[in-house]
Amino acid sequence: GWNPESEESSSLLQTAVSVLQSSYLDSTSQDGFLYSQAILVENDVFLRELKAFAQAKEAAGYSQEELEETFAFLLFDNEEEAKEVCQTGLRVNSSSISILGDPAKGVYISKHADCLHPRPWYHGKSGYIVICKLIKGKVKVISENYTTSYTCPSPGYDCHVALSRSNLPSKTSRCLAFEQSQYYVYEVSGGSTAERPRQICPYIII
Repeated sequence: GWNPESEESSSLLQTAVSVLQSSYLDSTSQDGFLYSQAILVENDVFLRELKAFAQAKEAAGYSQEELEETFAFLLFDNEEEAKEVCQTGLRVNSSSISILGDPAKGVYISKHADCLHPRPWYHGKSGYIVICKLIKGKVKVISENYTTSYTCPSPGYDCHVALSRSNLPSKTSRCLAFEQSQYYVYEVSGGSTAERPRQICPYIII
């Protein structure tokens, strides 16, 4: 009665859930989410490019810490959208957020697995989370820019994050918490911006 496939998918689900839970912003989220199934996304092209990105940056003198793989998250309402991003990758012009950088020159991805949307989840809502591997590279902390003259990718860096505000009231609006816990990731070479930054690699859909 042993079914290797279900065995494999249950250990994948465990892996995915532990990644998600270790990335929660709010400790009360531990009890708030149920995850039902995990699909491993094996995209050789993206994995190869992630590796190539790491090798190029290592050659450029990046530290091990800067080259470390970490996880980041995207939320979709339906499975088709989630699968599509796993096939085509996370591309520029896919975000409605613009506070950390020009959405036409980079992509936004969430740092926290429980803060994936500007509005809180209501009871009974479901969705698909794509867990991505991310190499942050050189991270620049910038202040949010709410104007329409967007912040451009910073030369010599790979990622922007918002200035962390330790003095935020605990009841910070979800929208603000969501916007401030984004990574803005980009890849610029020879003055032009990559359509799909290589340092993000879709890993698991859950």
